[in-house]
Amino acid sequence: MKCYLLVLVVAYFHCFSTETLPKLTIDEFLNSTQYKSLSLSPDADYLLVHSLRPAWESNRYEEALWLYRTETTQKKLITNQLYPNIKPKWSPSGAWIYYLVDESSQTDPVNINERSRPVKNEKYIHLYNIISEETLLIEVGNHNPLAIAWGNDDNSLYFISIASSQEDNKVNQNEWKDVVQYRQRKPTDSTTLHRIDIKNKTHKISVKITTLTNIDFLVGELLLVPAENKLVFTSVSTLVENSHDFEIYALDLRNVSLLSRLTDNKMIEQNLQLSPDGKHLFFVISPIEPTGGKHNGTQNALDSVDLTTGVTEHWGKGFNGNIMGYTIRSQGGVYILGQLGVNVQIYVQQSSSKFVMLQHGWEGTYQLISSATSPHSLSIAVAHSSFESALEVYFVEHINQLYVAKAVTCENQLLRERNLPRAKVYRWINSEDDRTIEGILHYPPGKFECKNLPLFVLIHGGPSASSLNMLIGDWYSWAPLAATEGWLVFEPNYRGSAGYGDEFLSELIGHPLSRPGRDILAGVDSLIADGIADPNRLTVGGFSYGGFLTNWLITQTTRFNAAVSGAGPVEHVSLWGLMDMPVIIASYIGGYPWKIPETYYKESIMFKLGYVQTPTHIVSGANDLRVPPSESLTLERGLHYLGVPVKLLLFPNEGHDLTINPWHGKIKVREELKWLEKYGHASLNKTKP
Repeated sequence: MKCYLLVLVVAYFHCFSTETLPKLTIDEFLNSTQYKSLSLSPDADYLLVHSLRPAWESNRYEEALWLYRTETTQKKLITNQLYPNIKPKWSPSGAWIYYLVDESSQTDPVNINERSRPVKNEKYIHLYNIISEETLLIEVGNHNPLAIAWGNDDNSLYFISIASSQEDNKVNQNEWKDVVQYRQRKPTDSTTLHRIDIKNKTHKISVKITTLTNIDFLVGELLLVPAENKLVFTSVSTLVENSHDFEIYALDLRNVSLLSRLTDNKMIEQNLQLSPDGKHLFFVISPIEPTGGKHNGTQNALDSVDLTTGVTEHWGKGFNGNIMGYTIRSQGGVYILGQLGVNVQIYVQQSSSKFVMLQHGWEGTYQLISSATSPHSLSIAVAHSSFESALEVYFVEHINQLYVAKAVTCENQLLRERNLPRAKVYRWINSEDDRTIEGILHYPPGKFECKNLPLFVLIHGGPSASSLNMLIGDWYSWAPLAATEGWLVFEPNYRGSAGYGDEFLSELIGHPLSRPGRDILAGVDSLIADGIADPNRLTVGGFSYGGFLTNWLITQTTRFNAAVSGAGPVEHVSLWGLMDMPVIIASYIGGYPWKIPETYYKESIMFKLGYVQTPTHIVSGANDLRVPPSESLTLERGLHYLGVPVKLLLFPNEGHDLTINPWHGKIKVREELKWLEKYGHASLNKTKP
């Protein structure tokens, strides 16, 4: 089934126009499909698509791997229990795909080879053949792969696993029982590199697994460099406390004792890809410690390193925005997904010394991109959405055909058949320093550019993220759903947001709440002055850093009738002491608590909580390591003692991103909408200014 564009011809449109399409419901919105990764085969004949959608009946998200024919868009389900932490990859010839199955899910009905698998601790790497349509299993014992890479051809693989054996764990447990030695190295803090040699590929494949060496840290990504006979990989850590825990290393396969470090920066490196000649390694860098400056700034950037000389080059010349992703051009250079303002567009750069060039396509957000590696193919695949066009995957045989890209998927067609809100960009000035700030307005259906509307300020997280020109149906990006319920939704890209230059983002440092808070309140004032927002019907909310700012704003003003705060901190010192990324919070505040206690106090929410009169709804994942639930519990207790209406929901087993059970995200949004409706339209008897 192919998607079609629904064209509405409207002769006369005003605030009270008749709605011709059904209203979007919460069930329809949250039942949307998202796309997590794309991968074109080397010759571009096939496209791998990793999709994510709620599986309501089984209380989980379905992670599916689909194989599409790019010519016909015919699709085949490979597995609906994909393990999401390792991206499936094509073999060098393009005949095979490796992937992992999520062992915590039920038996995969697609792969018949798994039906007779005994319930043991054995782990398997799955190999799917696109010709025979068979899935073969490679047993790797109790080794749990953390990263996988193809060898020189289809007959070999490399993989990284946790280094400790059951015997190591037993010895450790015998000595320490259940006692945790904090900061003490554990057997599971190092990894082991293995090589798999495949003798033949039949249902009884013969494989040989050789252990090559141990590595003294955890590994994130793994990639073979055939031209250098080396493996390159990223080091990672579960605790983001030291920037040097995140680097890129190279291992010489001719002498596995030779390990060299390729990077030395205060960045997280990810998305490793090789240039067509195999001599340059590309990677996206994300700052761990934002310090400002020309290159070591605060937005994502793209670098490459010459694997022969070790020289690093910076890409994206002339581009002042945020690099969201990239793919290698078969002719050399890169295609870059670059965010400027609320749009993410495709840019072409032929070499690091040349300026990037905008490749004109559709307005909105290009979320994913993949290119064919064959020098004879110029094809690319992208995932795209905009305010009024839901997320889908598209394919073109040449980058110049973006305007007429062919839809490959059609999973979110229902959203095109509903009466969606209309959105526009809105700009205002913070008179404190004359900074122009940008945001998005989502108008209720049928009320585009109407006046005196009830306002819901929905604040994005990050802080180095942004609200974008896109339509994705999930519990986090729910502005269209709130607008459908009658709210004018205002998404401000405050100071600290990406896509507006390094200086704009770094101006948050030292003022992590007060400066973006003033940006947001200036935007609310501007909307009221323009007659767009009703000053008597103001509400606010956000998740993560958006929850942080929500908690701050209700200490600064009593104008908001209701607040919905998700995973929002209230106390900088406790957050720094308990979260899994302490280096980030210290960097944004400008130092450690004992170095600048006055800043911690000045930017504190807890010491200003007595000013709050806004009824506040709070949610948190019970297992959140980024913003521990103790922050939400503290906020709830404080507001309860103050006599302010408050409600707290804790979601069992959930971390920061609420990825375990889709019902949790649905209940979150459902209850937040109820809270806004209950308190948002009329102010309580507030006594303070």
